[in-house]
Amino acid sequence: MNNQARIAGVGMVPFTTPSKAQTYDVMGEQAAKAALADAGISYDRVQQAFASYIYGDSCSGQKALYRVGLTGIPIINVNNNCGSGSTALFLARQLVESGAADCVLAVGFEQMQRGKLVQHWIDRPTPFVEFDGLVEEIQGVDPVAPMAAQYFGGAGREYAERYGIEAETWAMVSVKARKHAANNPYAAFRDPVTVGEVLASTRISGHLTRLQCCPPTCGAAAAVVISEDFARRNGLRTDVVIRAQALVTDTPEVFEDKTMTQVVGYDMSKRAADLVYETSGVDPEDIAVAEVHDCFTTHEVLAYEALRLTPEGTAEKFVRDGDNTYGGRVVVNPSGGLLAKGHPIGATGLAQCAELVWQLRGQASGRQVEDARLALQHNVGLGGTAVVTLYESLG
Repeated sequence: MNNQARIAGVGMVPFTTPSKAQTYDVMGEQAAKAALADAGISYDRVQQAFASYIYGDSCSGQKALYRVGLTGIPIINVNNNCGSGSTALFLARQLVESGAADCVLAVGFEQMQRGKLVQHWIDRPTPFVEFDGLVEEIQGVDPVAPMAAQYFGGAGREYAERYGIEAETWAMVSVKARKHAANNPYAAFRDPVTVGEVLASTRISGHLTRLQCCPPTCGAAAAVVISEDFARRNGLRTDVVIRAQALVTDTPEVFEDKTMTQVVGYDMSKRAADLVYETSGVDPEDIAVAEVHDCFTTHEVLAYEALRLTPEGTAEKFVRDGDNTYGGRVVVNPSGGLLAKGHPIGATGLAQCAELVWQLRGQASGRQVEDARLALQHNVGLGGTAVVTLYESLG
């Protein structure tokens, strides 16, 4: 399709811990400039911009992008929880494919605080009040453990009860993440870990230990989304296209089925993936590389099945056989994923985009996936949203 959006440029800054990070506006500026330089255009060619973040005051997007330039373009701030970065990309793609704009910038950033996520607005209902009520009804609530870990730990417990899975298998996901991250200069945590070390780290909730939970990190990433016509008129690259993309939210089943698997977005992920496969005509077997939302080892394992990378109930064999890494069925999270790269929430979806664009261009250096032509991205925000994106190399 001639109106399919192209990714002309991507950029990001190395993710790091809060104590070492620059401020959000500096990180956002650097990522945006890197994406523009990669695309080979100046900021004054950008017609609109979307800025994603969740921990910041209104117009933080303007604060970051005003450092790039004061061009008067529309700048729209996006907050869709952990799916914010991919939501910004979704909006940019829609603008380009509709013909409303030819060149759109999506930038995401987050200046995280140390420790577990906390609610900042305590004088009003949290968007999670119904979800928290479900968790309490299904499994009870630990007043000490981080709530997010209770969500995903509970989903892991349900999966183990339904299909059976050894503790070592969960831990192998973290080991794989660190192994991949060793070749990624943008990842915050690159030192290897063993299964024993993962299992021996502090228990957080359920089967989840500290090394099975993504750390709070700071960072930024960006993508320049253009039309084919704009690329042709300006001599820009058109070799990476968004072949299909779907954004979905929760349905009544999440409150009716009363399962932790539904609460953490399994059904959203599956519906988004099915829409992408149906729209594109691509078979999951054809996917060579994927960046999935591994905020916890549980979520990566569930994603294997929700995205149809392996049949339901077979995720343990998928992990044990090495089908989630180099030499296997599909390389999952060559960047190291959220578990090792880190999870600066507003930046995550666009960092996944950057990694997959580099993979499809053959620019991923020591973590390059051989013969990668189709790449799948999976980004989820509880509360909720799920975004699945399929990229294709036309080169």
